[in-house]
Amino acid sequence: MSASASNDIELAELELDALTELVNLGVSRAAGNLAVMVREEVVLTVPQVQLMSRSEAIKTLGERESRNLVAVHQTFDGAIVGRALLIFPEENSLDLVRCLVGSELSNEEIIELEQEALVETGNVILNSCLATIANALQSNLKMSLPEVLRGEGKRLFNLPPPPVPGSSVLFVYINFALRQRDIAGYIAMMIDMPSLAALQVLLRNLIQRTGGTSPT
Repeated sequence: MSASASNDIELAELELDALTELVNLGVSRAAGNLAVMVREEVVLTVPQVQLMSRSEAIKTLGERESRNLVAVHQTFDGAIVGRALLIFPEENSLDLVRCLVGSELSNEEIIELEQEALVETGNVILNSCLATIANALQSNLKMSLPEVLRGEGKRLFNLPPPPVPGSSVLFVYINFALRQRDIAGYIAMMIDMPSLAALQVLLRNLIQRTGGTSPT
């Protein structure tokens, strides 16, 4: 089985498995960093990873979520060029902020702190994931400062370059629990075709170095 985001580039099953393992490791480390922020354990399910086209990502998110969405996004540059997004339904984002700043605050106070708390959370989670993947692939990525965006999937996945239109999306569904709250969200990494080709080479090199075993 292979995963394809275009007619030209496909990831073989072993390559997709290696990428999934890297994402799993990155999200686990992100959960650990988030646990430090909220001073309690973060329970995380195994992420579901898919590689798809941008239009498929918009359709998938639309099928999963009919609610308003909030995203923290930042671009990255290096051997792979693209944009990373941490996406939550809006009510889940407020739950996350309550966990970060304290449930004793009023709704009005939480809304005032939401932007700052989301930026900080997105920075921790996205940087943890991307840094873990880059380190395992023996590559470097330079990250921009995170920004908060609200809207439907079509808006979130049609931001200005990078990457260019027609890019692929690494779509990750995550579910984690903290302070007895179940918070579901998504991580999406948009990369263009040259970056997808570069990622495939890096994954093949990783598989060769590890003999096809876990990249951890």
